[in-house]
Amino acid sequence: MTQFTEEVLIIIKRIPYGRVMSYGQVARFAGNNRGARQVARILHSMSQKYNLPWHRIISSKGCISITDGRYAAIQRELLLSEGIEVSEDGYIDISIYGI
Repeated sequence: MTQFTEEVLIIIKRIPYGRVMSYGQVARFAGNNRGARQVARILHSMSQKYNLPWHRIISSKGCISITDGRYAAIQRELLLSEGIEVSEDGYIDISIYGI
């Protein structure tokens, strides 16, 4: 596992309940300003194994970016269960819920 991957896992695990981060933020905090897509791949392949709170990761535009409707609905419900307001079309106010 690369150092970047290890850092990404640590950062995602530390996102507090009721807060969100973007893929790009996680990448920057992990030391790679251009690593947002890598963060997405890490989430896709390691969320279950490392019990990551994957639902707390959103796009830089402040919205759910999952294109699969079923998983987008799951993410929305998980965010709502943490008290995060999510619009019907999947937008979250980063100024309130972001880190």
